[in-house]
Parts: sequence; structure tokens; C-alpha cells
Amino acid sequence: MAARLIIAITSQDIGARITTRRRVPGGFRDAVGILVSWENGLLKVRKRDGTVVEIPEETLVAAKVVPAAPPRPERM
Repeated sequence: MAARLIIAITSQDIGARITTRRRVPGGFRDAVGILVSWENGLLKVRKRDGTVVEIPEETLVAAKVVPAAPPRPERM
């Protein structure tokens, strides 16, 4: 049974944590982070490390809102 790929986000989800899968040459790439903007067909997602990934809307094959990341364990 194959998984269904759906895009279940809209511009109303700006500020939410999302996961995305997009087509790239040679396969797919995933990005998880905060949707910071969605304008003129371009999504911007801020990853946990602070980098911003720009994703052309037409390359999306799947996306959804996901819960907040769990807290990282304290390091000693």
C-alpha cells in the first residue's frame, strides 16, 4: 500500500511548524520548520538551525502542519 502524498497547508499556516517534500533534480528533498512566508508562489521555511529554505510552490508534492518540536535534552 503506497502512502498518499497531499498538500495540506495554506498561506493561513504562516507561523506554524510544517513538514514539506518537494521535487528536486534526481529525487526529493524534505524540510521541516516554521513557515515564515508564502508569497508569489514561493514558500520560506525557517529550519531549526536558523537557515531559511525557499521552496517554489510548484515543486511541492506533500506538506502538512506538524506539532512543535520536542524539547532537546540538556547537555552537561
